[in-house]
Amino acid sequence: MSIEHRMDLFRHSSSSAEMVRAIEVLVRRSSADELRLSFRLEGDISRILIRPPRDGTELWRHTCFEAFVAREGQQAYHEFNFAPSGEWTVYAFRSYRSGSIVTNETMRPDIVIRSTDSRLEVDTVVHLDALSAVHPRAALRLGLSAIIESSEGLSYWALRHPAAKPDFHNAEGFALRLGPHA
Repeated sequence: MSIEHRMDLFRHSSSSAEMVRAIEVLVRRSSADELRLSFRLEGDISRILIRPPRDGTELWRHTCFEAFVAREGQQAYHEFNFAPSGEWTVYAFRSYRSGSIVTNETMRPDIVIRSTDSRLEVDTVVHLDALSAVHPRAALRLGLSAIIESSEGLSYWALRHPAAKPDFHNAEGFALRLGPHA
């Protein structure tokens, strides 16, 4: 059995992005210990800068989609970055911005990318059992976000923007709650 949510991301008021009409995320939590995320950006894709693959670090400085995964009631969380180049990065944090990159290949998400003139799709599968033995059955809080780069600069998108400046690490932005699996 799968739990499914369709969510819109909202642009932070401090940024503009004429080339983006909408960003939607379909979230599915399956009983197979997977978190499936499908990011759908509608807009003028030719105006969005997509960097060629590099070393996979600091993907958040360019166009990328993100998922922040925390267990309900815990300060610790993981940050996943998914770039349209196919690159990915995972960070583990003990508390707000206190953590580091994870280089363990067992954390590798599955990523599929599709693009047309008006749509960019990034489908990912996060294996919850790679985070911990507890994650697959725990109640989770998710923060979903996107950074879109164009010649006009960066625009910041999220489920919720709890601060005057874009800050995807703010736990108040982990706005989607997924119940535990039995």
